[in-house]
Amino acid sequence: MSMSEKGKLIGIGVGTGDTDLLTLKAVKILKNIPVICSPKSSKEKESIALSIVNPILEKRDDYKRLMVVQPLFPMIEDQKELKKYWDHASDLIANYLDSGRDVAFITLGDPSIFSTFSYVQKRLKDNYIVETIPGITSFTACASAIDMPLVEKNEILTIVPKIDDRLEEIIDYSDCVVLMKASRNTEKLEKIIESRDRNKTIKSIENFNRENENVIDGFSNEKPYLTTTIIKFND
Repeated sequence: MSMSEKGKLIGIGVGTGDTDLLTLKAVKILKNIPVICSPKSSKEKESIALSIVNPILEKRDDYKRLMVVQPLFPMIEDQKELKKYWDHASDLIANYLDSGRDVAFITLGDPSIFSTFSYVQKRLKDNYIVETIPGITSFTACASAIDMPLVEKNEILTIVPKIDDRLEEIIDYSDCVVLMKASRNTEKLEKIIESRDRNKTIKSIENFNRENENVIDGFSNEKPYLTTTIIKFND
């Protein structure tokens, strides 16, 4: 079977929580796609990505017959175990693609930024046609929530997914630092920032676009999972 006879895998960025912020192209695809793949971090938790697109899916005439698969992508550090989950999800998707059905893999934010989609994309791109539909990232959406431009002119923006030894090497070259998922330990980052004699503005956005959204000055103390911290140097 040639690639053109198989289904297409489409990675769709669904943004940060507001259905109205989906792109027109994403909505068009979601209205017609036969299979939705929406990974979950655990069996007990609901998919946030799926909750964002559900208002679109529920309007479909074939909604009750729509195939929605939710493979597990657990939040663990064991890379060997994680690869098993990624392989399983890829095999599951491949079965639908081999039957000629297109599959939309929905993911929070943008598919190219720290996305679960990349794990199946790497595994399937050599055998299937893959398309990516961009979405609004958490840090650009959060910047709009606090009415703050992240960078201007020749300024450098640094996106930090995890705090490690590399941070100290690059912090002095950054005009703006975005800490993704700031629910992780930020004590090291706070010490580094405080040690720099630079004027700065620090804002943390907890649960952006959700009912319990909260914007605070400085680093988050509660640190819910969906927390983004923006550090803007003003010198």
